[in-house]
Amino acid sequence: MSGHVYIGADIGGTTIKLAFINEEGQIMKKWEVPTNTDDKGAAIPDDIAEAIEQVRAELGINPSQIMGIGAGAPGFVETSTGYIHEAVNIGWKDFDFGQILSGLTGYDVWVDNDANLAALGENWLGAGRGCKELIAVTLGTGVGGGVIANGSVLNGANGTAAELGHVTVIPEGGAPCNCGKTGCLETEASATGIVRKAKVAAENYEDSALHSLIQSNELTAKDVFQAAAEGDEAASVVLHQVTDVLGMAIANMAIVINPEKIVIGGGVSQAGDQLLNPLKTAYRKYALSRTAEASTFEFAELGNDAGVIGGAYLVKKNK
Repeated sequence: MSGHVYIGADIGGTTIKLAFINEEGQIMKKWEVPTNTDDKGAAIPDDIAEAIEQVRAELGINPSQIMGIGAGAPGFVETSTGYIHEAVNIGWKDFDFGQILSGLTGYDVWVDNDANLAALGENWLGAGRGCKELIAVTLGTGVGGGVIANGSVLNGANGTAAELGHVTVIPEGGAPCNCGKTGCLETEASATGIVRKAKVAAENYEDSALHSLIQSNELTAKDVFQAAAEGDEAASVVLHQVTDVLGMAIANMAIVINPEKIVIGGGVSQAGDQLLNPLKTAYRKYALSRTAEASTFEFAELGNDAGVIGGAYLVKKNK
């Protein structure tokens, strides 16, 4: 086997997605290993190193072909060193991940926030292919953001650029966020936030179909979208609030970089046009009209592969 090989790693709270990817962006092999969060995630670099070595041997790849590892973590990352200031879902705090993983594998390692890597992946091979100005928003358990400006991912002075989920949208009396603030976008527009808001809204609508799901503790964001589609008033009110505040937050970020594309991904995006149409309306309501004219909304195309593809591209760009 010949040619350069890039390794992408997407570290989540439950699983670590890994992939070997060639120069054209084709996935040669992808797989997952469980995220061991015991002892504040201390064993994760060892687990990644062992998994990579095992698959490298299986594929018959010479170590000299491997250009490096691009890894994404859900937290605050010092991109120049791969140092993780904090990744709450994993347990890392002041963790020298990049250096540890490089020492274990012998490969160069680049690390970035997981949402930034998803943006890079979509920018290389997905919905934002070739865009120089792009905003990517991931709506899942939390809300992630990634920004490509002038063709490069924005990291900021200490790795917190484009943390769209932590834009304050409820100045007073908002729900607490795991970042320590209250009223963050993540508390309003994530899957978790949608469920929380639906529980509150249903209290004002006795005949809401949401009540039975709330009582059985089985309510999901998907259920809220389904109920809204069937005309449930409480669910409809919630989705209007969610898309309105999300459109406002994206419009405010858009004024900074004047994006060509806004890419929406994550589990909540599976709602399709039921999410996208009111989101576009809200965006146009709040955005500078000339800014809105320049940008189109797209759904992310790479799905769960965006992070590992973005990781590979991070290596490709830096080598």
